[in-house]
Amino acid sequence: MAEEVTTKKKVAKVGQRFQLTVTAPVEVNGVTVIPTGSPAWGEITSVRNKGMWGKSGKLEAKLLFVRVNGRQIRLTGTFDDKGVTGTAGVVGAIAFVPVAGFFVTGTSATLPMNGPVKGFIDEDVPLAMQAAAVAPLEVPAAQPMVVAAPVAVEAASEADAGGE
Repeated sequence: MAEEVTTKKKVAKVGQRFQLTVTAPVEVNGVTVIPTGSPAWGEITSVRNKGMWGKSGKLEAKLLFVRVNGRQIRLTGTFDDKGVTGTAGVVGAIAFVPVAGFFVTGTSATLPMNGPVKGFIDEDVPLAMQAAAVAPLEVPAAQPMVVAAPVAVEAASEADAGGE
């Protein structure tokens, strides 16, 4: 969250947009496609302000898009916060002074600045990835083949064998 959104003083309104910042790069095959620091936006979808009788505040929000290189990429993801109810205080107050429960409220809901939000890309995004340089295939120099010459074997004649 790049800014705080809260039900304090009834400032949060349905449809109000707020800014977020990408805190971890999104990578595909080791290549960063959404860098850290990219701006993103969300929108409040439901607001319930704190009220009498211990009612706590509640905020619900959704992610809208992230902007990368001038292009908006749709996101999906919802998150919320609910303040702490003041029910115990109401019950205690009513036990002593019945009208006092009317003045006890819960706490406001807050989506704090720098609070984490998890989201997902909600559309197919074509990526132009540079092909990794392929090292040329190294072929060793050809070694000369050594071929043995055929040896002729002749049959010895009987005359050669007799010695005379």
